[in-house]
Amino acid sequence: MTGTLLNIATVLAGTGIGISVGGRLSHSAQQRVLAGLGMVTLVIGIELALGWRDTNPLYVLGGILLGGLVGEAIGIERRLEALGDLAQRRLAPADGGHSTVSEGFVTASLLFCVGSLTVVGSIQDGLTGDYSTLATKAVLDGFAAVALASTLGWGVGLSALTILLVQGSLTLGAGLFDDILQGEALAALTSAGGVTIIGIALKLLDLKDVKVGNFLPALVIAPALVGLFSLF
Repeated sequence: MTGTLLNIATVLAGTGIGISVGGRLSHSAQQRVLAGLGMVTLVIGIELALGWRDTNPLYVLGGILLGGLVGEAIGIERRLEALGDLAQRRLAPADGGHSTVSEGFVTASLLFCVGSLTVVGSIQDGLTGDYSTLATKAVLDGFAAVALASTLGWGVGLSALTILLVQGSLTLGAGLFDDILQGEALAALTSAGGVTIIGIALKLLDLKDVKVGNFLPALVIAPALVGLFSLF
């Protein structure tokens, strides 16, 4: 759990710095910060998505399409937003001023917990105690938290709970994934994660809100399709 705890610490620290700096930036400067983060996120997403070169792209396509349908039926994005809205109602300014707690929580949670670094790093930490991959992720997430919190506020810090739940669960249950997430299965998961990260970038760049949360089941379905078809 060392890597996960380190990740949480950097996100909380980055959020605190972002909130302190954000109030001193003009609206135009805040938008430039968010756009910069969006562009970098887009590049990361594309790089991860190209992992389908190591597997059949149809696994990734099937995972994304089926995952989106499952997520829409379950209402994952709606539930995430509801959780953020609950925190917003309880903790937002009493004067009723505009708050972006929900948006900050959902955006940061997806950005920090979707992708191969989360899965591979958590499993590596759980199996061998080597948290170097998560330490690298922690640094990246810390800087991203600064950028996000400077425009979206302290809701970004709530994503620490998501990190604890997702990465903590993967680390503690690492032994269950050791023989499953290898080769094509890992490549399919990585690529599907990259596609969802591209969706996050589109939202950060204010191009389109594709409800990325509803695509999270793709991270399970894509590698599952690899295992299913390997039986035939």
